[in-house]
Amino acid sequence: MKKTVLAAAVIALSGLVLAGCQKQTKAPFEKGVCFHVATNKDKTLRFNPVSRNVPQLEECAATLEGMRMRFVRLGQSNSRSMVGSYQGSFIFIEKEGIYVGQTYEGPRFMSLVRTGDGRLAVPGAIKRVPAE
Repeated sequence: MKKTVLAAAVIALSGLVLAGCQKQTKAPFEKGVCFHVATNKDKTLRFNPVSRNVPQLEECAATLEGMRMRFVRLGQSNSRSMVGSYQGSFIFIEKEGIYVGQTYEGPRFMSLVRTGDGRLAVPGAIKRVPAE
């Protein structure tokens, strides 16, 4: 029994040590500034301010979505997804919706989903009507 507990503790501690070694890129915390995040040739990130005095993350996400849509209309095929940041959080704009994460490499959480016509909505706001 003691050997099993000791082995489990060693495995858990190893996982924590390895997790601490992973790269964790953080977004800048500049109050009210919405950034577009671009990847440089050397794989570092560049934060370009898009808008200032933005009151909330969702408004920054909408600004970035509008920017993405303008790029698509101009014919840029690589504009299907986009990354931005707002007050220390990363915003990932994907075809399924908008995800938010505290680090660039870490987990992402759904913030807004796309409706059937492509608009963005809060998850659960659109009720699914069962087929008859």
